[in-house]
Amino acid sequence: MRTALTAAALAALAAVVNLSGCASGAPAADALSGADVVLLGERHDDAGHQRHHRDIVQSLAARGRLAALAIEMAEQGRSTAGLPRNAEEGEVRAALNWNEDAWPWRAYGPAVMAAVTAGVPVLGANLPRDRMREAMGDASLDDTLDATTLAAQREAIRTGHCDLLPQQQLAPMTRVQIARDRAMAQTLVRAAVPGRSVLLVAGAGHVSPDLGVPRHLPPALAVKPLVLPPSGPAGASAPDYCAELRERMQRR
Repeated sequence: MRTALTAAALAALAAVVNLSGCASGAPAADALSGADVVLLGERHDDAGHQRHHRDIVQSLAARGRLAALAIEMAEQGRSTAGLPRNAEEGEVRAALNWNEDAWPWRAYGPAVMAAVTAGVPVLGANLPRDRMREAMGDASLDDTLDATTLAAQREAIRTGHCDLLPQQQLAPMTRVQIARDRAMAQTLVRAAVPGRSVLLVAGAGHVSPDLGVPRHLPPALAVKPLVLPPSGPAGASAPDYCAELRERMQRR
């Protein structure tokens, strides 16, 4: 399950560290020094973002500073930890139970394989699909955020889905978002290694310090959230996500 983000919602997520000038991973790796957890927020259809994933993985791994690569694109509990460095792509995809319909391998495979080749485990971090319905009805998830943040998260869900969700679905969908953020945070905590960084690749909304994964991480961890800037030419018009989402919902 992906979370749609409008251009306005993406613009509201300012990058803590701007990586737009990093042609290679080296400058980014230096900027990430000292972080226990690095949260890399992307726009899922931006190919330039996915090239950054690979570069940053390679750079951190080359410096011996990458403890694990955690990804939204595979479910919590899936891992490549038992695979050798020379594992084939098919073996890696099987270990992660890769869902090609949701996440095209051509986009994310290079970063995943860069980690595997470096001997770095790749960890599924997303909430398993079979737990999403349970999360929708779990009102206790509302209590994991203060009232102001919960309202802001619901507003982000509403605007991110272009006002196309029925009102009664906002609370359940917000709970799923919270549960996904918590699952990712749990994965990061378990993978943390002193002196090295765990890198999470996820949608921009998940790395928001105000609403996302950072809200569910312990304060003892040094966390660096990054939102990748658009990689297209300056002034290029953004895709009309709302029109695309409206069309998909009509087809359903």
